[in-house]
Amino acid sequence: MSRRKPRSTGAVHGIDLGTTYSCLASVNAAGVPEVVPLLDGSLTLPSVVLFLGADDCMTGEPARSQARSRPDDVCSLVKRRMGDGDWRFVSSGRSWSAPAVSSLILKALVNDAALNSGPVQDVVITVPAYFGDEERRATVLAGEYAGLTVLDVISEPIAAALSYGFARLDPGLVKGPVEETALVYDLGGGTFDVTVVELAERRVAVVAIDGDHELGGADWDEKLALHLSHAFRQAHPDAEDPLDDSAGAQALVLAAERAKRELSDRADTVVRVEHDGRRVDVPVSRTDFERLTAGLLDRTVELTRSAVAAARNRGLGRLDRVLLVGGASRMPAVAARLTSELGVTAELADPDLAVAKGAAIYGEKKAVERLVLGDLVTRGQLADGAPLSAAAPQDVDAACARLGEALGLTTERIRRTVQVQVLNVCSRAFGVLALSSITGEPEAVFLVHRNDRLPVAVRRSFGTVHDDQDTVTVRVVEQGGGAESERLEDNKIIAEASITGIPPGYPAGSEISIGLRMGFDGILELHAWHEGLADRPLTVQVETSAALSQADVARERAQVARVRRRDR
Repeated sequence: MSRRKPRSTGAVHGIDLGTTYSCLASVNAAGVPEVVPLLDGSLTLPSVVLFLGADDCMTGEPARSQARSRPDDVCSLVKRRMGDGDWRFVSSGRSWSAPAVSSLILKALVNDAALNSGPVQDVVITVPAYFGDEERRATVLAGEYAGLTVLDVISEPIAAALSYGFARLDPGLVKGPVEETALVYDLGGGTFDVTVVELAERRVAVVAIDGDHELGGADWDEKLALHLSHAFRQAHPDAEDPLDDSAGAQALVLAAERAKRELSDRADTVVRVEHDGRRVDVPVSRTDFERLTAGLLDRTVELTRSAVAAARNRGLGRLDRVLLVGGASRMPAVAARLTSELGVTAELADPDLAVAKGAAIYGEKKAVERLVLGDLVTRGQLADGAPLSAAAPQDVDAACARLGEALGLTTERIRRTVQVQVLNVCSRAFGVLALSSITGEPEAVFLVHRNDRLPVAVRRSFGTVHDDQDTVTVRVVEQGGGAESERLEDNKIIAEASITGIPPGYPAGSEISIGLRMGFDGILELHAWHEGLADRPLTVQVETSAALSQADVARERAQVARVRRRDR
């Protein structure tokens, strides 16, 4: 899947495309990130789509509130399906991939923002740090379906760190020492990430990541919903289980979510369960809720320990701060457990909006960089496509001064913006399949490892299997579990490419060189060479197993364009 060349349109907005809630932010003239309110005044949009017909839908709160009446037509938690090329949501005779459903959420966000604060075109979209290549590609495709120019995808913990005040333009905004290490614990509605980052005045550098994209606040809701269902059946043993009915299950999960939020602010609550003509009031204490969900919290702590251990292996022996992000991190048990586990007081500030604001800060950096680069290229001081670091420092300073004057900003403000560094690591291990010299069976050989610093480029030699082999098929694999495994069944084949036209006369064992490269956006490229074709390397943009065919992309793009939004 090739990436479109971005169009230059001015401001760059940040989007937190969340599992349960999404929001959009921009940086104001004073350099402060702000979430753009929706038409109803709310700051976040429930990531829910209700399909009313083949070409009609509702999004956000109206979709969520009416979901009980049409449970089979409502799609939620779609972010958990990103990167799954086989998944489809079917309604009114139409099928929708995860990028297509997500694009309807994005369209609702940007259309409301356009009515409130002007058009939105160029965007940075956040993704969980643990998202792999396929999920990141699907996120870019969702933005393209929505008619947006996706300049970059940025990991949510990086965005959160930017929002918490690091690498900001005004050094007075940075609290504490000039350099420190922080753990970003991001428990959203449907995904969990834990990231260790080095923070400095002008640098955010990821050191280690871990996470689970099938774990989030929705799982806490489900645990409580099961408890409420059990209480209802005990009170009314002859009634239908609410969870056996689509509408009843939707209502019960929504009630559980409300109770979860209430229990973050008080010690107990009462949940009314109504179904099948019966009713029961179920008292729930915070202690009860924490007992029911203890295993889920334990899982996040296990992943946190893994990330901290990986950071220690890379030479970081201490944590200075623990930053909580994501709406589910509001649960008091989270901060208490992490503070006890890590010996550092967990900080909770703006957990619902921090990621979008951080994406907006990064978007401003992209916008300013683009203008400075354009100025240097126009003046012949930098080759088109070259990085800013290739320009002479005095030329960069002059370009910053010209841009500052044009925008009414100080030269120092512009210079600091372009000097901010955001350094990421690889979220998964990637490699190729090769025949084992011992068993003769295919096994994974990893070239890029999780937590390798990006960008990364690795090259390794292999051998052909047969004499006169004229074609070599290269299969790229992605780490499937929490740890690297050579076993084929523990990994996921994400791409396939063939080296063809190999001349005859080369014996078995002839050298094949495979190169994998991953840039800052976490999207993978494959390069391959055969010693008989040394002057003609195979170079491909990896087509992942989740990639839609060109026909599917064209069909879905047109399908999304036809949909009418009925919730305004």
